[in-house]
This record gives sequence, C-alpha cells and structure tokens, in this order.
Amino acid sequence: MQKTNHTLHIGCHLSSAGGYLAMGKAAVNLDADIFAFFTRNPRGGRAKPLDMEDVRAFCKYREEHGIGTLVAHAPYTMNACAAKDTLRAFAREAMADDLARLEHIPNTLYNFHPGSHVQQGAEKGIELIADLLNDVLDPAKKTIVLLETMAGKGTEIGRSFEEIAAIIERTDCKERLGVCLDTCHVWDAGYDIANDLDGVLEEFDRVIGLSRLHAVHLNDSLNVRAARKDRHARIGEGEIGLEALTRVIRHPKIRHLPFILETPNDDAGYAREIAMLRERA
Repeated sequence: MQKTNHTLHIGCHLSSAGGYLAMGKAAVNLDADIFAFFTRNPRGGRAKPLDMEDVRAFCKYREEHGIGTLVAHAPYTMNACAAKDTLRAFAREAMADDLARLEHIPNTLYNFHPGSHVQQGAEKGIELIADLLNDVLDPAKKTIVLLETMAGKGTEIGRSFEEIAAIIERTDCKERLGVCLDTCHVWDAGYDIANDLDGVLEEFDRVIGLSRLHAVHLNDSLNVRAARKDRHARIGEGEIGLEALTRVIRHPKIRHLPFILETPNDDAGYAREIAMLRERA
C-alpha cells in the first residue's frame, strides 16, 4: 500500500499482543494513520519484554506507510493518587518502566488517567499525582506524558480543567507534560462541546493552554451532559452526536491533532467510523 496523505489523523486502540509491526499492519488495514495501544494488560501488571527486532521492523513499516503519532495508554489499574502506598508504588514503577520502553518508539505519547483520590480529597490527590510525576519525568527523555480529562465519576481527579492545571502547576518537568481531551469525558463532566465547542476550547486555553493539548479521544456518550458516568457510545449514536463530533475534527485549533476512537466497536466498526469521519473531515 502506498503512503497516504491524510488530512485527518485518526485511529483506534489496537491489541498489542502481536507486537508493534502487527499493530502497524492492523492500522493500515483500517485506513488509520495513527493508533493507540495499552503498554501492558489494561487490568493487570507486567509488560511483555520489548522485542527490538519487532521495533525496528515496525519503524521501517511506519515510514513506508505514513503512520504518525502513537498514543500509548497506561493500564487502568494504575492509580497515581491511591490511598495505599503499595498502589502508588505500582503506579510509579509501571510509569517509569513504560517511559523507559517508549524511548525506543519515536513520536509516541503516553496517556494516563490521573487517578482517584479515594476519599482523601481532590487537593491531596493532585499533590500525590504531581509527586509521582516529579519522580518519573525526565527532561532528557523524548516521550510526552498526557493527563487525560475525566468524566468525574466517584473520586476521579481530572473532572475539570482546573484540576488538570493544578497538577501541571505542581510538576517540575512541565516540558514533558501535556493533556489528552476525551470528548465523552468532558461532556459527562459538564463541558458543552456539542453547543459551545469554541467556548470550551477557549476555556481550556485560558485554564491550561491549548499548546498542552496533544491528543483527542473521540467518543460519543450514552449520557446526558454532566452525568459524570463515563459511558462511551459509537460516533453519532450518543448524546453528543455526529454533527458535534464532526465540528471537533474540523475545528481549526485542534484538527491537526491525533484523534483516537475508543468507541464500543470491533475492527469492522472502527473501519466504518474511520471512513465516515475521513469523509466528513
């Protein structure tokens, strides 16, 4: 397949079980020019050893097929502001290990859920997340770490732009820190991206700075706005809607970013959504 000049950089989560080259081929088969993957089992701990031969083969394939930014996702079990010391230690070790491995994969972002403060209070949660980031971020490394905007269920940190900004403010190595905006999450948190996208992006820019926005999780939501429940829907089958999400991918301030689908789909469903959104971009 020849390299394609995509105006919309879009992809989805792919299984990392077969390695990087297998993910690259799967992405091309879906007409995706980017993709996301979990660095280890999303519900578990250990990561597979890095296969440098596979990495080299992927990097060659990536160049040949025009695959752009990758978005690595930390496991869901990683809670940087957990109440238990052992859970925070796992989060620190997992992130440090992931970032060391990702140094071998150029142009990769590392996305993580800030965590849940578990009744310690948001301020304490923010402090603990920043402490972890100060331990693991290294200005000499290449990978940018992304804080994901959250829906606000339970005791999640990251339900507001102000909470994300507070973490960044307390982090020393700010040049290695950015944000991933999840459309379902911000909608569920109360931000009206369907009817006031310009206003939401202006608020993001004022509170955090659009220069820190490096990726978008493009998802519809099963919930009404501000439900704080975090239930993803296929594009156009939720409360945000196709027209609103089309405005997201077309918006001049963010259209250059990588858009990752996390909708409830199989490969055929992702291929349909990618084709539909490419046509509308």
